Amino acid sequence: MASTRDAPPPRPAPSGEALRLAGLRRDFGGFQALKGLDLEIRPGEFVALLGPSGCGKTTALNCIAGLQPLSAGTISLGDRRIDELPPERRGFGMVFQSYALFPHMNARRNVGFGLAMQRVPRREAEKRIDEALALVRLSAQADKLPGQMSGGQQQRVAIARAIVIRPPVVLMDEPLSNLDAKLRLEMRAEIRRIHEAIGSTTIYVTHDQDEALSMADRIVVMRDGLIRQTGTPEELYERPAHADVAEFMGYRSKLAGRVVSASNGRASVEACGARLEVSVRAPVSPGDPVTLMVRPEDLVAGTSGVVATVRISEYRGRAFFGAAQAIDGTELFFRSDRPVSTGERVTLGARPDQILVFAGSGA
Repeated sequence: MASTRDAPPPRPAPSGEALRLAGLRRDFGGFQALKGLDLEIRPGEFVALLGPSGCGKTTALNCIAGLQPLSAGTISLGDRRIDELPPERRGFGMVFQSYALFPHMNARRNVGFGLAMQRVPRREAEKRIDEALALVRLSAQADKLPGQMSGGQQQRVAIARAIVIRPPVVLMDEPLSNLDAKLRLEMRAEIRRIHEAIGSTTIYVTHDQDEALSMADRIVVMRDGLIRQTGTPEELYERPAHADVAEFMGYRSKLAGRVVSASNGRASVEACGARLEVSVRAPVSPGDPVTLMVRPEDLVAGTSGVVATVRISEYRGRAFFGAAQAIDGTELFFRSDRPVSTGERVTLGARPDQILVFAGSGA
């Protein structure tokens, strides 16, 4: 494998300008895929657009790239409005889920395609291609066709092709979804390393919370064409502002409850036939309906909490993870340090600070 020391790194991105989305709307007939997105992305920032299928994240990326026209709103790079420019004049690099490599071209020619379209002089183009291939650790594979390369290598070629034009913004649409689990982990670190090396702004679309948490400077959680919450990975992981954001960030167990007592940032809540102690960030009063949410790794089989019947149990190395059903039918996802079997009754509990509390029974 070639080292990045084989060639000097590409120059930093020339733009250094913020990308601003203002009131972005995209309609498909009577369906609104985007419902007025407002977002500013700082120069050199790595931003992940995160959300379930159909939330609008890929549509937003395609609008930024110029592959789909806006129904309303503006896109600006610095003080220049770019939403009316065709894709090739925006100068952005794009990495697709399907790689989109030319099968009859070797890696070097694939990487250099954008430079040829820009009519970059041959000597300069060859230098930049060498730099890009070295940066993605593919110098030794330069003469191979895509069909002779692994999925991970093909994805590296696609990344090199996107960055060789030295774009102010690199757009990535679920680039790791076609790779196996081991390669996905390796490529996460590689994409982050490449982002830091080239200095371009990166906008990364994914439905995988682990990808977003491990790579992004900031995460934008979307739902139904709207931005639900924006924040650092730590903020989104520890302090989701809405129940749907919490669910997408891994809080899988969702319990309907009612406050029994509350004081000094703590509350006692009746849920699923049990009394649970929770920490509260907003004031609640006895009788208030609330929704409790817990991560599977935090809801642990023990001696106190909600009694439930195990439906599924899986061994995952040092612990067992499973799904169980409470007496009221609520599905709970839990961890156990001892073996548990289907049909077994377990008592599931979590520390007060591990349980999120949202107002309302349908939060």
